[in-house]
Amino acid sequence: MGHNLSTVSDLAGRVCLVTGASRGIGRAIAVALAAAGCDVAINYRSRSEEAERVAAQVKALGRRVTIVQADVAEAAAVSAMAAQINSALGPIDVLVNNAGIALRRGIDDLTEADFDETIAVNLKSAFLCTQAVLPHMRAQKWGRIVNISSGAARGAGSIGLHYNASKAGMEGLTRGYASRLAREGITVNAVAPSLIETDMMPASEANAGARIPLGRQGRPEEVAQATLMVLGNAYMTGQTVHLNGGTSFD
Repeated sequence: MGHNLSTVSDLAGRVCLVTGASRGIGRAIAVALAAAGCDVAINYRSRSEEAERVAAQVKALGRRVTIVQADVAEAAAVSAMAAQINSALGPIDVLVNNAGIALRRGIDDLTEADFDETIAVNLKSAFLCTQAVLPHMRAQKWGRIVNISSGAARGAGSIGLHYNASKAGMEGLTRGYASRLAREGITVNAVAPSLIETDMMPASEANAGARIPLGRQGRPEEVAQATLMVLGNAYMTGQTVHLNGGTSFD
């Protein structure tokens, strides 16, 4: 063919950080990365036992793993986390910004504190973590960053306007970094799932499946598959990939 096609096999041996990886979508991505041959750093904020279980799954796949407790909304915590991963596994080659909170609020009960926390945890964290990994990625002229967004970035969403704003900001961040880093071998993309069955969006929302053209909620493993697809494609950058069962089209 004359060209070395970049595939997921390029991920083998890479050091990957997944934020908010103790459960749900983050857990599925961490396990999928390990299956693709990555060494994985599992970040969590408060669920240490769940993080340990994910680490056991990564180890069972024969990969190196480290667990790092950090609130990714805080700059000092992110710096310390990056240093800890660097000493345990090596510098970070792949970053998946997945950590997020979903505080369900209406216009009338949304407080300034709710708004600030949501922007910090969902949006500022992606900025802080990206800044922390860029020096190494730029030095080696190779890096992969995926931001886990949401259909709420462009649609009405069911959680609240603060959540919409945080995810729309994340997609703006994605495009801003992608355009500035494209010539340095670093791709930055977003994956935007909607109606995924996790504890953030439980199946107990009985009518959820009925209004989805595919007739069911998505699975965390399907979000992980899309994330790996994006990570494995060296020509895709600045894009948002939507997973919503056909609920809306872009």
